[in-house]
Amino acid sequence: MSTKLKLYVGRKIIDALDKATKFSPTQLQNLIHVGNPVEKSKVELNLPMNILETHLGITNVNHILKIQPDDIIRSVNLVRDRANRKISFEIDRTIFMKDVMENSFLPDLNFKPRNMVIEFSSPNVAKPFHYGHLRSTIIGNFLSNLNTFIKNKVTRLNYLGDWGTQFGLIKIGVDHLNYDTETLKNDPIKLLYQSYVHANKLAESDPNIAEQAKALFARLEQGSPEDLEAWRQILDFTKDELAKTYSRLGITFDEYNYESMYSAKEISSVIEALRTKNILKKQKDGKEVAEIGNDRTVSVMKSDGTTLYLTRDIAAAIDRFEKFKFDKMYYVVENGQSDHFNALKSIVSKMDKPWADRIFHVKFGRIRGMSTRKGTAVFLNDILDECKELVVKKQIESPTTKVPITDEKTSDILGISCVIINDLKQRRQKDYDFDWETILQVKGDTGIKLQYTHCRLTSLEENAGAIPATVCNSEILKEEEVTILLKQMAKFQDVLHIANEQLEASVLVTYLFHLCNRCSNHISKALKRLQVKGMDPEVASQRLLLFNTAREVLKNGMTILGLTPLKKM
Repeated sequence: MSTKLKLYVGRKIIDALDKATKFSPTQLQNLIHVGNPVEKSKVELNLPMNILETHLGITNVNHILKIQPDDIIRSVNLVRDRANRKISFEIDRTIFMKDVMENSFLPDLNFKPRNMVIEFSSPNVAKPFHYGHLRSTIIGNFLSNLNTFIKNKVTRLNYLGDWGTQFGLIKIGVDHLNYDTETLKNDPIKLLYQSYVHANKLAESDPNIAEQAKALFARLEQGSPEDLEAWRQILDFTKDELAKTYSRLGITFDEYNYESMYSAKEISSVIEALRTKNILKKQKDGKEVAEIGNDRTVSVMKSDGTTLYLTRDIAAAIDRFEKFKFDKMYYVVENGQSDHFNALKSIVSKMDKPWADRIFHVKFGRIRGMSTRKGTAVFLNDILDECKELVVKKQIESPTTKVPITDEKTSDILGISCVIINDLKQRRQKDYDFDWETILQVKGDTGIKLQYTHCRLTSLEENAGAIPATVCNSEILKEEEVTILLKQMAKFQDVLHIANEQLEASVLVTYLFHLCNRCSNHISKALKRLQVKGMDPEVASQRLLLFNTAREVLKNGMTILGLTPLKKM
């Protein structure tokens, strides 16, 4: 629903108060919700009493109840139900229908756009793109899509882990396995990982390997031209390989940054600032640490003068603010990194950076038991390939398949939809178990359900033999099912607001399932009761307008979640 109706009610409420308030109708609009009255054909907008008490004061109830009915507000009533106390505004159905049909699938534009930087995915170049990075990638893409949809300026940033002592081990492994540039170019991620594993095995029997790795990294960090050139070439190969995986998921980035951008040589001014402000304290062993409250210290510089991940993150945060002047920066990283980001925020604050409170750690839980059905690799592409194969198998078994089974792109999109929805329907901070049977169910709350409903709505327009109306006629669309569906569609902007406030995709996923499911009396039931094909042309065109609007809401919701809506399956 457009915010017009909620803003109208909000203005009426503010105007009715006995005293002036700083609380504006724009602030009030997101606290006014579409109701579910007992009489399904009625339309209500509700203001919960707890919100009224908190923001406007309980003494204003009687003033609000005196708001006079008009062309939009039919009546104002106090609902005294203990579990759901509220002031209810009955809204004219015709005006409500027109508003929903024209605006329900659009973003709310009554707020000043923000400048957002969202760091997500951020795999290590020497390790498989595993399920932990998959969650970061899927959740970060959702947050980026959502903020783009509501017209914020978004910078999607991928911060690749390409630095640290472990990369000395990779160099040793590459040399020992005799991998030349051409060999690495063919499959960089897997071969670099093999090199890392091989070097670690060597280190188990030869203590000198670890020392060699430290020395190699120290050389890199101090800017050895020969080592840096070889390393940058490997990074370019890795970035190209990762881009293929991201393309498969429908994900792009505005910026690729690297830890190596913040080597000791490059960030000497930041390290000096930390020392000048007495944030760093030197230990007996030569390490430099920072106190971050409650007598807790964290290491910032190693005894050999090389940097740590935290050091580089401090420098990166400063660099990003100077470059982007962000209003908010999200780090989409698992729960286990909470201490790291608390330390980052604390140190940046001690450096007197006024934007320290603009950085946020968007935490998420772990996926337990994610592997191929054979229990082997955890490389993401292996998981996605298996999803695609299983979707093809289910297509073969389904008598309703309309797209040829040879259409690999459709099968891949379906498989990826299953993986994305299975992840985003979970509460973000909870761990969950990866289960193949649940993910790929044709029936139930899966990515296939959303894709199927979108295809069905697309097919309806193609086969209805009618042209959708351009203007809503409430006299024709008078069935109860119409009002029920419209009220659900009207909640789309409310749901986006909640999802954005909570940084929680599951809110939107649940909403879309309710929109689609037969048991919820929404799209499925409406499609069954409100026939289009063979009906009077005027009735058919009005119903087609209704279903096309529902399709737009569904399509926008799916796209925000990171799905590619299909037209046939």
